[in-house]
Amino acid sequence: MTSIREEVINYIKKKYEAEPEYLWKRYPDYAVFRHNDNRKWFAIIMDVDADKLGLPGTERVDIIDVKVDDMMLRDILLKQKGYLPGYHMNKGSWITILLDGSVPYDDICNMIDSSFVNTASKKKKDKLIPAK
Repeated sequence: MTSIREEVINYIKKKYEAEPEYLWKRYPDYAVFRHNDNRKWFAIIMDVDADKLGLPGTERVDIIDVKVDDMMLRDILLKQKGYLPGYHMNKGSWITILLDGSVPYDDICNMIDSSFVNTASKKKKDKLIPAK
């Protein structure tokens, strides 16, 4: 059976042709995903101790951090199960999503899509967002 983490990685690889980058020897399971042109991160998948996220227990949990530019949306999401302030990122503009089934897979993909647009270069963003 495929884990949500694996499904998310496969989604990103297929849709955005972005390969996971494992940048830290100390954290071999931390996977960064970047834009090919501007090299900005649009997602990072990690496994961290639950208590570091303010959750009960010390077991390792899979998470993804994505960028959220809409602060109202961010505030709404943080009131829902499975969403937390960005772990190890700017807590004002990044959000952590638990990859434990508490957030539907389609919602996770939508948040990745949004993060991809939020971190895109202006040139790419102009192609992604139609003019009004």
